[in-house]
Amino acid sequence: MIEPIVLSVGESVHLRQGKDHIYYAGMPSENVYSIVQKKAAGNQGYAWNLFYSRKQQEITIDGVNIFVENVTPQEITLRIG
Repeated sequence: MIEPIVLSVGESVHLRQGKDHIYYAGMPSENVYSIVQKKAAGNQGYAWNLFYSRKQQEITIDGVNIFVENVTPQEITLRIG
């Protein structure tokens, strides 16, 4: 089974080789959480915020399936498929 990953606000994880990094950006409201998707090319890159309903547990970022186990304003627990 895939081990869960816990990210605090501002922490990141690399989805996998050849894919993007994601950062947990917290909860702008009580029913919405935000993940930042960052593309990098060498020393340069760009990023944008993705917003999801707190109820949405299955998301896909950069073609990678992610299951959101738990989300609070301070941290998010993910399983990256």
